Amino acid sequence: MDNEEDIFEADEDQPDEQSSFPILILAAGSSTRMGKSKQLLEINGQPLLRHTVNLALACGTGDVIVVLGSGEQVHTDLVKELPVHTVINHYWKSGIGSSIKTGLHYLVREVPEAKGIIILVCDQPELTSDHLASLVETFLRTGKSIIASKYDGTAGVPALFSRAFFSNLLIIADDHGAKKLIEQFPDQVITVDFPGGAMDLDTPDDYKRYLEQK
Repeated sequence: MDNEEDIFEADEDQPDEQSSFPILILAAGSSTRMGKSKQLLEINGQPLLRHTVNLALACGTGDVIVVLGSGEQVHTDLVKELPVHTVINHYWKSGIGSSIKTGLHYLVREVPEAKGIIILVCDQPELTSDHLASLVETFLRTGKSIIASKYDGTAGVPALFSRAFFSNLLIIADDHGAKKLIEQFPDQVITVDFPGGAMDLDTPDDYKRYLEQK
């Protein structure tokens, strides 16, 4: 881990609270494999992006930041009436890492009191508010720096990163996601089971399979 923790170290005199962990939703991609915007797919009677934002708001862990890119105007319209921060990543084509950095730069500037960040993508339709809250609960209970979701034999997002890892996230390669840090620092990781986490909506077949199982 980089030796820049003094920049982002939380004030140890401040108590940890459930509301000190903002959520960063990565939704800037163009859904190439889906052939149309996955953010607009209907899930439980609402567009997938709005569905994801609503469950992030419902868990109450902190501010919700949505990073948009491709189709930014139509996607902004989906959430403009909700109490979220929208940030545009103009370099979204370079990869998901660029969206992580765009969102985290905003967070460091606008939510400086954050003790950590929960990073998630918007295409896991089985995600629940309870699961997001469990990441924070596990962090507070164990003191581990990375709390990742476990599914399909792997550890991935949604994942909570403590403030000490902000420096690492800010230098992540554009074409790498949060999973890269999870793999790089296994001794800092603890996982929380995420039933249904392996279901992500990348292709029309994925969406068809999801609808058939509901």
